[in-house]
Amino acid sequence: MTATTDGSPGTPTHRTPSASSASEPEPVPAGDTEAAAQRAVQRAADHLLARQHPDGWWKGDLETNVTMDAEDLLLREFLGIRDDSVTAASARWIRSQQREDGAWATFHGGPGDVSATIEAYVALRLAGDDPAEAHMALAAKWSRGEGGVAASRVFTRIWLALFGWWSWDDLPEMPPEVIFLPKWMPLNIYSFGCWARQTIVPLTVVGAHRPVRPAPFGIDELHVDPARPYPKKRRKSITSWDGVFQRLDQVLHVYRRFSPRVLRRSAMNACARWIIERQEADGCWGGIQPPAVYSVMALHLLGYDLDHPVVKAGLDSLDRFAVWPEEGVRMIEACQSPVWDTCLATIALADAGVPADHPALVKAADWMLGEQITRPGDWSVQRPQLAPGGWAFEFHNDNYPDIDDTAEVVLALRRIAHPDQARVDSAIDKAVRWNVGMQSRNGAWGAFDADNTSPFPNRLPFCDFGEVIDPPSADVTAHVVEMLAALGLEHDGHTRRGIDWLLGEQEDSGAWFGRWGVNYIYGTGSAVPALAAAGLAPDHPAIRRAVDWLHEVQNADGGWGEDLRSYSEQEWAGRGHSTPSQTAWALMALLSAGERDTESVERGVRWLADTQLADGSWDEPYFTGTGFPRDFSINYHLYRMVFPLTALGRYARSEPFGAGHPAASAGSSAVITSGGGTAGTGMPSSTIPSTTIPSTGKGA
Repeated sequence: MTATTDGSPGTPTHRTPSASSASEPEPVPAGDTEAAAQRAVQRAADHLLARQHPDGWWKGDLETNVTMDAEDLLLREFLGIRDDSVTAASARWIRSQQREDGAWATFHGGPGDVSATIEAYVALRLAGDDPAEAHMALAAKWSRGEGGVAASRVFTRIWLALFGWWSWDDLPEMPPEVIFLPKWMPLNIYSFGCWARQTIVPLTVVGAHRPVRPAPFGIDELHVDPARPYPKKRRKSITSWDGVFQRLDQVLHVYRRFSPRVLRRSAMNACARWIIERQEADGCWGGIQPPAVYSVMALHLLGYDLDHPVVKAGLDSLDRFAVWPEEGVRMIEACQSPVWDTCLATIALADAGVPADHPALVKAADWMLGEQITRPGDWSVQRPQLAPGGWAFEFHNDNYPDIDDTAEVVLALRRIAHPDQARVDSAIDKAVRWNVGMQSRNGAWGAFDADNTSPFPNRLPFCDFGEVIDPPSADVTAHVVEMLAALGLEHDGHTRRGIDWLLGEQEDSGAWFGRWGVNYIYGTGSAVPALAAAGLAPDHPAIRRAVDWLHEVQNADGGWGEDLRSYSEQEWAGRGHSTPSQTAWALMALLSAGERDTESVERGVRWLADTQLADGSWDEPYFTGTGFPRDFSINYHLYRMVFPLTALGRYARSEPFGAGHPAASAGSSAVITSGGGTAGTGMPSSTIPSTTIPSTGKGA
């Protein structure tokens, strides 16, 4: 499906491509790869320009899995606000995602997942689907074969406990008193990643109340043995960390029975204040759906009526996570990505040769400049003296700007000839200072926080829902290094420490692990351009090893692809169906490594040109984005556009690092001619001297 962004922020409308737009483009004669690339670039740029919102931003759908839809319905059932029309529309989407074996997966083409299947099944029961219907019976049978409810994740069983389908006593304990732990203590809320702390704080309130709403039906069919729904789990050895934390959980269950009421009440009130203080202007929390769901639930349990301004704004924000792929079908986004999509679209168009002063790019710059965050957030807990200046991922998330978005926005802004260049330079200066100030002790960068590397949160039995800390990653670090190199700061000490860390993180295979994209292709596609832009020569051993790996994993059809199972099973590393975004990442790495005229690059470019649709877009059902490795996967619907356009534009213009980079070829030529004029060879490098970059005070 194809999203258009002509709706209000966060509520894009959708249309299904017509048969003509989805047909194949006219073939280009064999061997004429450059002509094929130039045609593909022109059509892709026209398509992307047409998708821009009048306010200047781009946003594609952010597709995850049906647990978002199921939990949305369960929340509405819990609050007593579920209505038939929303339920029916959500159920149509959930049914459409069921596999032939009866299960639901967490990504396209992936294996069935027991937690997703149980949540989808219960949601369809809410929608009126009869357990005797074929698709329901098949789902229940598959679930039992995988261990049933007892084998599901903690979050799934919490949702079931809300309706008496699971016992609260048989869930891990997380007391609200954790809010009082000082930041120097293990397991304080700031030792968790920002997405985890935003979820855990309200969940401690829910767990303290242990509410149970009347169950509208039973779910015995989801248990392996309904007479024994709570099979005992074997205790791990006390000499292991898992065994230690199992026993800590037992202690917390005892503490619950004897916790002082005054302290418990004070803790829940502190949690409520913490939650309310972090509500964003649009009513959401953190710009992501799970914390918003649990925050609304927690506040309601604390006595806030549904028409209270805080709760009402939260519920309204949840409605904005709904998109409608077609009439009568409703899908819930876990998050929305306008800043990320806009900076990537800007880079793609500029690298394709759209003039630097093109009105669309200037409008995009104006919108991005207006989104810069100039107040402290939770990141300030670790960096209290650092001035703000970053960008968030979403429309509204001022408390949690992220390092990755900030680096890419700077790279985008540098490609634009803005009429108020002083305003742009000031924004870039603030952003660079903030990003550099967020460098971790080891020289690398995480996504949201500095030095968020405690080994303890992931050990908690409560935390089986995905990654709950935010350690530095190769892809984020690479983007910051690339940003600094683009500003002429490749010799700065902060940059060199980032480079050294990246070199130390290279896998034996020659690839880099991809934390926020799938997976080794994303990590490698991020690291190689950054290292090359920062001055590593094409014959550097690290570059050559990465290039050799990319050559080795190229698919027979000329594209590249990698399945999400590579996070757990090494045989999938660099292996999977060819996709436009992953092919583009590989090409961007190879181009930056001086491989433009190789057979691998030519085959990759031809694959992108040959698979482009007649309307200038590409089809990409496979998920290439990562929320939590192994646990939560994302299909960014704009990735299929922005990354192929970036790669093809760099190839067609012989600019391996993109427009305006100091290392870009001086002899590049424009490809895009629409919109008036041609782009020059790029914006001048930043005049920010390296001596003005602040020390972080930690490992600088």
